[in-house]
Order: sequence, then structure tokens, then C-alpha cells
Amino acid sequence: MTGFFGVSSRSGNPDDFKYLVNKAHSLGLRIIIDIVHSHASNNVNDGVHKFDGTDHCFSHGGEKGYHSGWDSMLFDYSKYEVKRFLLSNLAWFIDEYKVDGFRFDAVTSILYQHHGIGFGFSGNYNDYFGLQTDMDGISYLMLANCLCRELNPDIITIAEDVSGMPTLCRTLKDGGMGFDYRLSMGMPDMWIKLMKT
Repeated sequence: MTGFFGVSSRSGNPDDFKYLVNKAHSLGLRIIIDIVHSHASNNVNDGVHKFDGTDHCFSHGGEKGYHSGWDSMLFDYSKYEVKRFLLSNLAWFIDEYKVDGFRFDAVTSILYQHHGIGFGFSGNYNDYFGLQTDMDGISYLMLANCLCRELNPDIITIAEDVSGMPTLCRTLKDGGMGFDYRLSMGMPDMWIKLMKT
């Protein structure tokens, strides 16, 4: 992900995408877009990686700021500027494009310091609430859902998750992260594997 505030060229230019959203709304349809706040491209020419010349402007420094499975930069959610950047990205799409919701990509990577790499979730309480939990990432997700609902009370938020984090879809008032739905990526992955083998 490099262009956080732009739409894919497959959707045309910004005015074309606005037209698409308006037309969908006139037909009673809602527009939910994929939002990638779990990682960013390592490309230093047009991305935020090494934005200030260091490897820790928007991420942790060194290996902690790198996702080996995706060859991408990982955000450091403890930094105010990271939160401001990502939250403003959500606000932009709500205010400028009038989207109706977001599917948050790879939330598992935000929830845990191990990012789900090489970790199998058994359903044991300690899988979700141990020292490997990224409290800054969880705080960011709570802030994101709070902001989205403040800007549009009817917004829909979906978390793509493979871990099964129990509080993901609990309300913020109940101490949850506030998502409306969980997209359990383990299920489609299982069906694809079964169909292939």
C-alpha cells in the first residue's frame, strides 16, 4: 500500500469514484472499501517507508518494523503521528467519498506483536490476552471505530482476522474494539485448501 488517500485506478479517477458511490447510493447500495492499516509498502520512492530517511518514522526500527511474510513495513501504533495519519485516512474516505464502511485488512497483524507469523491460535485465553498482544494496536482499532461512528453513525466496519480475538466485535462501551463484523480468513483459506487437495 502506497497511496493511502487515493482510490485504485481500476475505479477511475477521484471524480469517477465519487460518481460510482453516488450512483450506488441512489440504487440503495452501500459502498464498503478495503482499508490497509496493518502494513505499508517498503517502496521508499512513493510510500511512507523511510519518509524521513530513517527506518522508524512510521514504524518500529529494525526487524520489529518489518513483516517477513509480506515484505512490508509495519506501523508503530504507539506514535501519535501514525495514529493521526491513519485516522485522517479514514476521515478522508468518509468525508470526501462518502463511503459506507471499511473492511480493515489483516487486523491480526495489528492485534499481536508476532503479527500472526508462525503462530497457531488454539482458542486458549492466553493466545489473545498475553504479553504478545499489541495494546497500542488495539487502542488504534478502538480509536478508528470510535472516529468512524462519530463521523457516520451508520458506518459498517469489518475486521479481517484469523485469530478469533474474542472482543473484536464487542462494542466500545463493553470494552471491545467496536467492529460490526469479523471476516474470518481462516475459513476461506480452509475451503481453498480443501478444493485444491
